[in-house]
Amino acid sequence: MEESNSSSEKGFLLLGFSDQPQLERILFVIILLFYILNLLGNTAIILVSYLDPKLHTPMYFFLSNLSCVDICFTTSVAPQLLVTMNKKDKNMSYGGCVAQLYVATGLGSSECILLAVMAYDRYAAVCRPLHYTAIVHPQLCASLASTAWLSGLITSLIQCSLTIQLPLCGHRKLDHIFCEVPVLIKLACVDTTFNEVELFVASVIFLVVPVSLILVSYGFITRAVLRIKSTAGRSKAFGTCSSHLLVVIIFYGTIIFMYLQPAKSSSKNQGKFVSLFYTIVTPLLNPIIYTLRNKDVKGAMRTLVTGNAFSS
Repeated sequence: MEESNSSSEKGFLLLGFSDQPQLERILFVIILLFYILNLLGNTAIILVSYLDPKLHTPMYFFLSNLSCVDICFTTSVAPQLLVTMNKKDKNMSYGGCVAQLYVATGLGSSECILLAVMAYDRYAAVCRPLHYTAIVHPQLCASLASTAWLSGLITSLIQCSLTIQLPLCGHRKLDHIFCEVPVLIKLACVDTTFNEVELFVASVIFLVVPVSLILVSYGFITRAVLRIKSTAGRSKAFGTCSSHLLVVIIFYGTIIFMYLQPAKSSSKNQGKFVSLFYTIVTPLLNPIIYTLRNKDVKGAMRTLVTGNAFSS
């Protein structure tokens, strides 16, 4: 117990890419740039969705929630990572690690549910266009968004609480870029079968189930679109869904790779780069994808930049 308590007193050594100094310097610049662009891009999405009356629809309400989650998610990881990478002392306090663990796990889980909710919104818009406003009404939107945030909070409290109870027996070297459940499980010096099973079950609930629902939704959407005789109509229908589908593939593809495998099986560098991608890169891709592939957002962005957002 004395050895286990030393981790809570001294904290952890967040090694990151310290064994590759040149790579670490390059990544520092890239992460800083991506983080700034992430803040600017997602904040812009939130602002235009709020300021432009044309974007006061369920789709942009959920998109604003997604941008908010992305800002908070990246902020829970990037600043601490940048500070650690920029100093010789890689120490991270135990309290800071635990706080990061809870926040990042909760927000990542919320994003999983939110992307599934957005798929349902697209299903209703394409497959039930005449009844869309009656189906996806403001009260339902608020309830679905609240469910996404609340589910992330609950799974974070359960999963992280079980993880931090594992005795670490004095091990302080966290060979990763931030405090994450699979990585902390590797540090335990006891049998972690229960924790690995719990992690797998949570991964199925927050990854496999949402992905399955998204695939079913897009199955119905594809069938409905193929029934449209007009080429322009098909193009418009696919356009409303392609941005969301692209975000889903990028986000779920990386996070499933990290979580749906035994906690002690992946190589350390592989896990670091995968985590770096879905915590730093993917949140930046969301506003880029939605801006480049959506005429309404691009128009609202131009209005905001030129200062005409308040004219109406």
